[in-house]
Amino acid sequence: MKPVVLLIGKLRQVIEKVPQQLDHLPVNWLGAHDHAEVMHQLNREPNIDCAIIGGSLPDDIRGDLVAMIATRRPDICIHVKDRDSGPDAMAGFVENIVRMQYVDHKLPA
Repeated sequence: MKPVVLLIGKLRQVIEKVPQQLDHLPVNWLGAHDHAEVMHQLNREPNIDCAIIGGSLPDDIRGDLVAMIATRRPDICIHVKDRDSGPDAMAGFVENIVRMQYVDHKLPA
């Protein structure tokens, strides 16, 4: 079974575009844009393995989301993208995380 990655971000076009750009990676994608959608995804999908929060959300909201996810689902690995690289860097950030967690560590030594 493929791991499930939850992408969280303010910009809908980024959250919708990233899975299309990275469809070659061995994961299933979910998206969310606010607290309610994150909570819905956490309740609906027990197999979420990783949450990636974009840089466009305000810091207080990103902090609230980290706390909510960690409290509700301490089994989920949480990554927060930097703000300075901008929304165009989201796909590269996500790809690096997915490769690090699910692809590269599986390569034979």
